[in-house]
Amino acid sequence: MRPWLRLVPAVGVLAALAWRLGTGAFLDGLRAVTAGSALAALGIGLLTTVACAWRWCLVARGLGLPLPLRAAVSDYYRGLLLNAVLPAGVLGDVDRAVRHGRQSGDLGRGVRAVFFERAAGQVVLVAIGAVVLFTGPAPVLDFTPGVGVAAALVPAAAVALLLPRVRRALAATFADGRELLSRKTLPAVVLLSAVTTAGHVAMFLVAARAAGVGAPPARLVPLLVLALLVMALPVNVGGFGPREAFLAVAFGAAGLGAAQGFTTGVVYGVLALIASLPGVLVLPRRGSPVQHRQVLPERLDQRGEQGLALVR
Repeated sequence: MRPWLRLVPAVGVLAALAWRLGTGAFLDGLRAVTAGSALAALGIGLLTTVACAWRWCLVARGLGLPLPLRAAVSDYYRGLLLNAVLPAGVLGDVDRAVRHGRQSGDLGRGVRAVFFERAAGQVVLVAIGAVVLFTGPAPVLDFTPGVGVAAALVPAAAVALLLPRVRRALAATFADGRELLSRKTLPAVVLLSAVTTAGHVAMFLVAARAAGVGAPPARLVPLLVLALLVMALPVNVGGFGPREAFLAVAFGAAGLGAAQGFTTGVVYGVLALIASLPGVLVLPRRGSPVQHRQVLPERLDQRGEQGLALVR
């Protein structure tokens, strides 16, 4: 019931926005999606999904788990689609973590691989968001104190939601994390995370243009990066909720209009759903081409060799 209970605050946020701004801004967002913006979403979605899947491969292999890139891309698309249509927005990640862990023969490391892969993206996003928050143009720094405090507390709130689960496997997680930090794959993971963040910002810019926002990118990018931070909270309805609330307040504070911010968030949600639609092609698939690694003893007696040959 916990994922469904998380819908309550998200529904409350959307209801408050509809009461304050009216349903017209939401309908405008649905009508603003064009064929051109949908194609752009599919292209940007392909870039970000491949980058995320590649990052997942690097992390999984760093933990000693086999994961081909092609299988990772397929499973990542499936996870994105489940995240988009199921409550809380993280159940798709749980699905691919459990599936990969079971198929590779180590459920714990499979789950930790997805945790570290997602955490790497969030750490890079938080770092970029901090730079934007403290060095961004005047509209960002002129927010009301409440908005600034809320933006600063988003990463802490996201971490607080994860702490109970992390504590239960803290020792193994710490050991695997220390192993990953000592490997040469860390720079590649950081670079892929930056590429992913750039892709999400580009998707937001497409959404803003489709919503009719004419402000230059230099003025919009700081607001959109902070919106990505707000999206880290797993409290939404198909991705909708806190994102639209933040954009409405942020656009209003920046002089761009609260309704325009709300509409931009709606368009982004629709485009993100379109970008995840290739996951429909792999959704019914039960298996995965992940290769199971066999750990064999160095010496086998004759009976063991015969048994192994029979199994093969």
